[in-house]
Formats: sequence, C-alpha cells, structure tokens
Amino acid sequence: MSRVTLIKPRRFADERGWFSETYSHRAMAALGIADAFVQDNHSLSRPVGTLRGLHFQVPPHGQGKLVRCTTGRIMDYAVDVRRGSPTYGRHVSAELTAANGWQLWVPVGFAHAFVTLEPDCEVVYKVTDYYAPECDGGIRWDSAGIDWPLPPGGAVLSDKDRRLPALADFDSPFPYDGEPLPRSRLSGRLP
Repeated sequence: MSRVTLIKPRRFADERGWFSETYSHRAMAALGIADAFVQDNHSLSRPVGTLRGLHFQVPPHGQGKLVRCTTGRIMDYAVDVRRGSPTYGRHVSAELTAANGWQLWVPVGFAHAFVTLEPDCEVVYKVTDYYAPECDGGIRWDSAGIDWPLPPGGAVLSDKDRRLPALADFDSPFPYDGEPLPRSRLSGRLP
C-alpha cells in the first residue's frame, strides 16, 4: 500500500502504568498495511535537532517503514518521491512521542526523515526489506521545502546526509501507483 498512515495504538492504563499492542498483522491489514516486516531497527539520537534523513532504499530492495518513538519526541516526515505522482515532492509529518505512542507507516516510494525535539530520543522502526547498501539512497534534507523545527544551532547531521543530492536532481526509480498523499489529516487506529 502506498498511503502514508498515522497509526494510534490504544493504551490500556491502570495504577501500574499502561499496556499497548504496537503491532498486529491482522490489525495492520485492516488498515491496508499487509506488508511483511523482516527487520527491526533502533536508533538513539542524543542532541536536540538531530536530523536523520531523508532516506530510502531503491528497488529491488525498497523498504516500507513503521516508525515509532520510544523515548522523547520527534517530528517524523514522509516525502513523496514517486515518479509521476501529482503530490511528488510534497510531504506529510506527525509528532511521534513516547507519551502518545503513535506510529507512522512510510511506504516504499517515500523518503523518510525525523528530527529530534528533545535530547536522547530513541526511535524504533520495522522495515519490509533487509538493508541493502547498494540500494541505499536519499535526498538532501533542505531540498524538499520542509520547515524543520530546529533549535537555534541548526540541524545535527551525518556527513552522509550532508552529501545527498537535492530533490531537484533526483531521478526517481519509484513508480506512482495512483495513491496521492492525503490532503487531510493522517489517521488510522488499531482496534
């Protein structure tokens, strides 16, 4: 499925804390996300303003990502990079926090990035294909028209992310499948 979806898992709370089912194949399939996940990734970003992205893997090893923040707060982004899409180059975003427990489904054909809003953020994400270095790609963080919520010192970037090509110079290998970015709010709730 090529629809970016914000997923809001239910939490069951009592005096001890809370419980949440963060992934169920059956529940995700009911939302239209029937992809199989093959790998889980976990990152720690210490400084506020750490920006990771805009990343993707090109075919034949494109990766869909189911992203959640387990410690802290991030702004998470998906940029449409599907050739021929009427929403090519546009983005959607959602604030993912440890407190809200929300997740963002970023399908194949979208560049993904997040920026940390607090120190020591941990992000966990499931992916639909294994890491393939020969298919690793991305576009430069400042070339997609995103108004990043950055601290006064600016973005904290890796050398790799500084060297990515601009969106205008990117020749997309991702086909458009007829599902544009939503114009309204992202939504989806697990039962």
